[in-house]
Amino acid sequence: MISLDDIKQAAQTLKGHVVTTPCLHSRTLSEITGAEVYLKFENHQFTASFKERGALNKLASLDEAQKQRGVIAASAGNHAQGVAHHAARLGIPSVIVMPQYTPNIKVEMTRRHGAEVVLHGEGFDEAKAHAFALAEARSLLFVHPYDDEKVIAGQGTIALEMLEQQPDIDTLAIAIGGGGLISGIATAAMALKPTMDVVGVETTRYASMFAAVNHTTASYGPSTIAEGIAVKEPGKHTLAIVEKLVTDIVLVDEGDIEQAIVMLLEIEKTVVEGAGAVSLAALMRHRDRFVGRKVGLVLCGGNIDPLMLAEIIQRGMVRSGRLARIKVELRDLPGALAKITSVIAESNANIEEVHHQRAFTNLPVQSAEVEFVLKTRNAAHIGEIVTRLAAVGFRARAIHHDA
Repeated sequence: MISLDDIKQAAQTLKGHVVTTPCLHSRTLSEITGAEVYLKFENHQFTASFKERGALNKLASLDEAQKQRGVIAASAGNHAQGVAHHAARLGIPSVIVMPQYTPNIKVEMTRRHGAEVVLHGEGFDEAKAHAFALAEARSLLFVHPYDDEKVIAGQGTIALEMLEQQPDIDTLAIAIGGGGLISGIATAAMALKPTMDVVGVETTRYASMFAAVNHTTASYGPSTIAEGIAVKEPGKHTLAIVEKLVTDIVLVDEGDIEQAIVMLLEIEKTVVEGAGAVSLAALMRHRDRFVGRKVGLVLCGGNIDPLMLAEIIQRGMVRSGRLARIKVELRDLPGALAKITSVIAESNANIEEVHHQRAFTNLPVQSAEVEFVLKTRNAAHIGEIVTRLAAVGFRARAIHHDA
């Protein structure tokens, strides 16, 4: 088990080399969730993730012979960039094994930080196995993404900063993948404030630590937008710490995470990846668990693909009723479509798309079905438009996002 002293020593090692990120109170999120919400902006790190804390603490602990031989890591994202960046800064050769279908932007970012990138395997497990083989063949030191005492201590420095910045925090909601982040944070927080309530958050699709702690078998989904915490096997060190120090683990689903990403973008003007949003998702989904508490959330990463972010924003607009789809039946006569668009305009909605369907419909001949995608204010506004269309003789219905 690591100690508070290990984490304080890590803080000295990291001083001046990683960002002391802000931890700020969010008045709006506090009003929405019923808790006092404090956000730790780890997405402000140079590599946009907390992972460089643990990576640097590990790399700085190596002796000169190990530094000259070099290091290797297996990662599809944040750990790769953290190791690559700080290894280059310290003059340590680094090799990163990434799955062959890793998005090009992540591969290029890792190369830009100075690492040799090896693409191998269809998923993380195959990449990790190849990294172990390369480590042995080339006498490289394997830097584990979470199950390493130096890595765990590095991640724990986040809690030292949070409790110095916001001493009143009494509850922490922390994402769990392999468990490195929550293990370090729980170790520091419980040593400094033994009454602290530390809550882990996992996705329902990758609830490996939840299953391990509860002695059940996890079933895994095909994918998750929180790919940074999509870990099937928690660490041995981390599991022991979680069992000892973490109060409980709650689960969130994909829709919760999407909603949290959009809320953080819209309210806090900050971009987070799926894993970075799960703690806020937990506050929204498990409101009663956190209401009335002073809750610290770690926005642990901001490396999200821009195209995925665009899709999540659009889906968020649909959920909130600000992007709507309605279908309207009409006689296929001159002026009918103009009447509908006039009603929509008078209702102060904006037309984004129009699809006019004559052939693929069960309506009588000389009738048509028109589908509109509209920018609207909220769900009530959509209902108002449908009612107005009905009042002038058009059968209209809203098509809900899950239809």
